[in-house]
Amino acid sequence: MPDPQTDPQTDPPLTHKRRMLILAICCMSLLIVSLDTTALNVALPSMAKDFDATLSGMQWTIDAYTLVLASLLMLAGSTADRVGRRKVFRIGLVLFTAASAACSLAPNLETLVAFRMVQAVGGSMLNPVAMSIITNTFTDPRERARAIGVWGGVVGISMAAGPLAGGLLVDSIGWRSIFWVNVPIGLAALLLTMRYVPESRAPRARRPDPVGQFLVIALLGSLTYAIIEAPDAGWTSTRTMLFAGIAVAALIGLLLYEPRRTEPLIDLRFFRSAPFSGATLIAVSAFASLGGFLFVSTLYLQDVRGLDALHAGLWMLPMAAMSLVCAPLSGRLVGSRGPRLPLLIAGVTMTASGVLFAAFDAETSNATLVLGYVLFGIGFGFVNAPITNTAVSGMPRAQAGVAAAVASTSRQIGSTLGVAVIGAVLASGVASSASSASSSYAHSFVEAGRACWWIIAGCGLVVLLLGALTSGRWARETARRTAERLEEPQDAAVTRASAGS
Repeated sequence: MPDPQTDPQTDPPLTHKRRMLILAICCMSLLIVSLDTTALNVALPSMAKDFDATLSGMQWTIDAYTLVLASLLMLAGSTADRVGRRKVFRIGLVLFTAASAACSLAPNLETLVAFRMVQAVGGSMLNPVAMSIITNTFTDPRERARAIGVWGGVVGISMAAGPLAGGLLVDSIGWRSIFWVNVPIGLAALLLTMRYVPESRAPRARRPDPVGQFLVIALLGSLTYAIIEAPDAGWTSTRTMLFAGIAVAALIGLLLYEPRRTEPLIDLRFFRSAPFSGATLIAVSAFASLGGFLFVSTLYLQDVRGLDALHAGLWMLPMAAMSLVCAPLSGRLVGSRGPRLPLLIAGVTMTASGVLFAAFDAETSNATLVLGYVLFGIGFGFVNAPITNTAVSGMPRAQAGVAAAVASTSRQIGSTLGVAVIGAVLASGVASSASSASSSYAHSFVEAGRACWWIIAGCGLVVLLLGALTSGRWARETARRTAERLEEPQDAAVTRASAGS
């Protein structure tokens, strides 16, 4: 019987060479999305000078993108499963590429933030859909784990190339050139997708869930706004409390409404699987620490140490290089030994990096600064592959798009909250230090940054504890039972369809 997710009449057999080409095309989409974020962090001080922007304004250039991305990823994943993964992937490439060109022409901060949101709409159709394409292309568990390791390696490449390329572009041409890079890569990926990626979809279409989608947008948008604007508006101000209340109401609405739907946007049954729940929370914690790490490090290197964008990128290269080296190694370990060891390594090293800065003032010495960056790079390199593999490996193939989208959404939620929380703590700390004593900005920044580094260390500890808790025999049994429950409605639908014919 042919696979219902592909069309054997139009699609040639997927040889090993073609599977590798499909993996490369999917990795191109990840590269432009990841490069855009890592390179943009290095450009923040230059953008702030051009637009005369505040710290919260710089937060919005990052979070406007990740917020929209997180809000739409699950919708994009389920839509791709329904109408065709290649079709949605192509639309995402067109939107992302066109919006990148528009970002490079933005005349002010408000326009840039608006174009970044359009860019995120396209980006939401890339990573989860690409991961779903990979999952359905590499069906052997070990081969899939290795493919996901390559996928994670691309994140390492973007982390290595992003700060360095971003610094070089900012110092030589200007920050707008960062967005130009996406255009040729996006166009090349689009042409290759049209030629080589086969169309695929889930065997049974999932219905849209507009109420669930609205509640997700309300939850993430109001929570992020409350956190970012709280330092200026006041943590107990009416505006902050109003948006925090909206976030709580939206969360309660999701928990009450989604279980009532036959085909919800967020199938809460997924979270009965301990590995899936653990992967979701680990993704939030790991990417919150990454978002905060890049945000604090970029501002410290340029605003406190006085480095230009290129030299700031060079200082962050040890972190990026270790991530590049460790990501494929993590993929191989996941394929051969499971996710436990990579998660434990990631948790230990990310926690150690945060503690080194928070308790031992690592930034005061060049040697300890590099050591802190190396430790964080090792941790982030090891954490990505087990997150993705755990999220999709225990789920039915028909649910691959939604499961991958939940994992990707967790990453973006983490990045959004990391920048929002770390930025808010930093802004409050700098303002408090400056008003209470006649200290320099550099001293105020370092003092405020200590609390940020403790938060990053705490995120690493969460990765360590959850990695140990959700990767054992008990956790695997919960994943097996969850997969059986998810398969039952599909089997019933197939039986009804067969009886009708």
